[in-house]
Amino acid sequence: MTMWTAILLAAVVCVASKLIGYLVPTVRLERGRSARVIDLLTVAFLGALVAVQTVGSGMAVTIDARLPALMVAGTLLWLRASFVIVVIGAATVAALLRLLGWSA
Repeated sequence: MTMWTAILLAAVVCVASKLIGYLVPTVRLERGRSARVIDLLTVAFLGALVAVQTVGSGMAVTIDARLPALMVAGTLLWLRASFVIVVIGAATVAALLRLLGWSA
């Protein structure tokens, strides 16, 4: 299977799951447990994407300046800093670490 075949297959699966979602009655989706699971899946997928983009480099795991920058961003978000401050703080940490030579 080539990469483009996998991408097209994934696109078809996404569209099919979206169409199936329209067929599910709204009452079933608005129940307490279903709504909580759907909300948590969104957060889990976003967290997985962030983790893969932070420590992934191709098929390998790479620890470089992105990980401490993400930790600073998480800490600033936990302290309820504004989004602009979070981005500037994380970018500053990554830039300083790369300036000091800590990069992949």
